[in-house]
Amino acid sequence: MVDRAVKKPKKGKKLEIVRPDRKAAKAAKRTAASESPEKKLERLNDTSEITVSKQIVGQVIGQESAVEVIRKAAKQRRHVFLIGEPGTGKSMLGLALAELLPKEKLVDILSFANPNDENQPLIRTVPAGEGREIVRKARVESLSMFKNQNLLMFILAIIAMIAPWWVRSYYKSDIMFAAFFLGGMMFLAAFVIFINLGRRAPAGKEGGVPKVIVDNFKKDQVPFLDATGAHAGALLGDVLHDPFQSGGLGTPAHERVVTGMIHKANKGVLFIDEIATLQPHTQQELLSALQERKYSITGQSERSAGAMVRTEAVPCDFVLVAAGNLETVKHMHPALRSRIRGYGYEVYMNETIKDTPENRWKIAVFVAQEVTKDQKIPHFSKDAVGEIVEEARRRANRKNHLTLRLRDLGGLIRAAGDLAAERGAKIVTKEHILGAKRIARSLEQQIADKFIERKKEYEVIITQGKIIGRVNGLAVIGGEASYSGIILPIESQVTPGGKEKEFVATGKLGEIAKEAVKNVSAIIKKYFGDDIQKYDVYVQFLQTYEGVEGDSASIAVATSIISALKLIPVKQDTAMTGSLSVRGEVLPVGGVSAKVEAAIDAGIKRILVPKSNLQDIIISKERLRRINIIPVETISEVLKEALDWKGKTAILNAIENVNGGKH
Repeated sequence: MVDRAVKKPKKGKKLEIVRPDRKAAKAAKRTAASESPEKKLERLNDTSEITVSKQIVGQVIGQESAVEVIRKAAKQRRHVFLIGEPGTGKSMLGLALAELLPKEKLVDILSFANPNDENQPLIRTVPAGEGREIVRKARVESLSMFKNQNLLMFILAIIAMIAPWWVRSYYKSDIMFAAFFLGGMMFLAAFVIFINLGRRAPAGKEGGVPKVIVDNFKKDQVPFLDATGAHAGALLGDVLHDPFQSGGLGTPAHERVVTGMIHKANKGVLFIDEIATLQPHTQQELLSALQERKYSITGQSERSAGAMVRTEAVPCDFVLVAAGNLETVKHMHPALRSRIRGYGYEVYMNETIKDTPENRWKIAVFVAQEVTKDQKIPHFSKDAVGEIVEEARRRANRKNHLTLRLRDLGGLIRAAGDLAAERGAKIVTKEHILGAKRIARSLEQQIADKFIERKKEYEVIITQGKIIGRVNGLAVIGGEASYSGIILPIESQVTPGGKEKEFVATGKLGEIAKEAVKNVSAIIKKYFGDDIQKYDVYVQFLQTYEGVEGDSASIAVATSIISALKLIPVKQDTAMTGSLSVRGEVLPVGGVSAKVEAAIDAGIKRILVPKSNLQDIIISKERLRRINIIPVETISEVLKEALDWKGKTAILNAIENVNGGKH
């Protein structure tokens, strides 16, 4: 029995019965909606308490401006060009657009035989669901048309088989039997051919049994087709090859027509990621389809019999959602991009969002979404959500920001969930996430582990003692979405002579790395004047078979050269990363957290990083206790910390006195 409270009615009003439980639930719902994200996170027990949006557009995290564009595009049926890094939600936005599109009347598209030109099949559209019925009726009509003729021919065939035996018994002649037998066989062959042709004979004005080439039977939502990586035939449609194209034995042209994704996406959304990978002529044909909203189907292979067939124009009124990265813009057909820009929107996806309580709550919502979608892993506890937020902070590679490369983050969520499910846990905890990070390491991280292990084994990486001209630099391997830090040993040798009159760097360097080494020469000349002109300077990046690109090793190169030039030992328990301006300023670099982790794993005790990168280091406190991080702003600070100045303090004082000890 449910408790009820009876309110005394006012005069002229009916008795009102209030259910306290419902009233409290509504009040709680209003309170939850008005709560700040910070309070939501504080009172959160686990992600089962988080409501996940049923609409895809409500599941897009951190791309508010893109969502606004998608809503406008859906309302006005505009094309959209999404540019951004993988895993930031481009395909989800395409699905959201399909979901938001007005539910227009979908149609079935049929291909009919053309009685006047068999190589130009006729195209007709009918309301969705009627195509199958039209085909069924046409088949019944075709069969009934020849029903009587077939019966007559069947009777005649029986007569043709019996007649030779009757003739033989009547005339007592084998010759007559043979003549009637051969005649009967020829008649039977003609009978089979007639039946064959009869089934394909024209029925009605447009002739033959039609083929449903776009079937929207019982579909109440506009189609969404992902054409990423599709070849020309799959995208634009094709006409199958017919080896029996003569003598009436082949398959009619209208039955060999195969629609492309542009036709199947009629009234819906066509999504193409990495659109620049399409062949230029395919992009040109796609442009024609966008402009005309209809596109004739023909054989894509010039050597095929299908190339002789070209249908009437087939409707393809779709909304295009094209996607890619900045390289896509360079290689995309300019006219196609112009068409999208002129009749739609271009959106640059966010890669990170600010680290605020509101955005941390969005990451918590994302965790709940991933659990709900997967349906095979438990929900996450409050501490586990906090660890995922911390990981989002670390992967952002930008201070006070959270990453929006959520596909990779989702991989960690599922790995932690699998680990919890394997151990029989009803909820995912922080320990499960830490375990998943050890198990589900990226390829780059695994390669970096092997790199460090082997280099230490053969003493290519040295973490103890002091050596002249040798510095432990830091670098990353992998791309923007997934990378790992490595130790990059650098050695320099300065020899008398001055014949080269330039810095010689080896180690499979990229253009930016080569330019960075040249810029270091300006610093050396600034601090030591004409002395450097008397020497040849060689810089080697040891065993960098994978290649080196970027300028984050600039301070390491400068330290190595100065050490070799002035014969001052470098502390091998110290590693460093940082870009260097020609004025001697230490500039920020990327991947600092990954580099610090690599240094910790390698056994490095001290690491020099640009002061402006200090807040970018997102590592657990336990691991940070294993290393001393020293922020630096100028090359003189780097040299002071990295070199062993015992007996060489006069040189250090001279360096610090250059430009007032700053630069």
